[in-house]
Amino acid sequence: MHAGFPQIPSGLMRTFNLGMQDDDELKGLLSQSGGHLLAEGMAMAVRLGFSLILREGLLDEAHSHRAREFFADNFEITDPMVAGGKRYYQGRFLIRTRQAGDNMNVLVEFCPEPDKLYCTMPWGQALLPFEVVRSRTMDEAEAEQMERHVDLVIRFRDARTILGLIGQPDVDIVGLLLKNLVQLTGNVGHLFKLGAIGSEVQRLVGGLR
Repeated sequence: MHAGFPQIPSGLMRTFNLGMQDDDELKGLLSQSGGHLLAEGMAMAVRLGFSLILREGLLDEAHSHRAREFFADNFEITDPMVAGGKRYYQGRFLIRTRQAGDNMNVLVEFCPEPDKLYCTMPWGQALLPFEVVRSRTMDEAEAEQMERHVDLVIRFRDARTILGLIGQPDVDIVGLLLKNLVQLTGNVGHLFKLGAIGSEVQRLVGGLR
């Protein structure tokens, strides 16, 4: 089980960096802030990073087909027990710090409302990126309640720890765990799923360059 842990926040942080890759203004804001402002920036960057491939699907039919393939591979689950024989991955993740009262809380949700996943384009149905991946911030009181309703909690020591990881191409999660800079709590299956999605986004983005 522990062997799987190091892969997950590393994939998350790489995807976070993808969402920030062309936004120097955002990077500057985050470097000068902590707490709630960091949470707002992180929510935006995580959403942009995970939806990077899906956003291409709104350009034309060819890109839309590629986005739907990515979605099918990573989010569609064959299930004969549900109507239509198919359901969607709906993992929920809460990113927090252990610093009391800093309001650094970000909720990331995949496919929270399946009936809103698609829109109609001239070539047919296309995925809506920000319906596949949603993220939002919350205060400490709501985050405390939310911990009981998510699949994984990623808790960093403080906002400074997160800021120190921004822009790093490789994150030594084993070292962070040993130094007690990050704690992971949740279902192991969801840990691997989050890492797999992040790795696939990074691989496909690399193919676009």
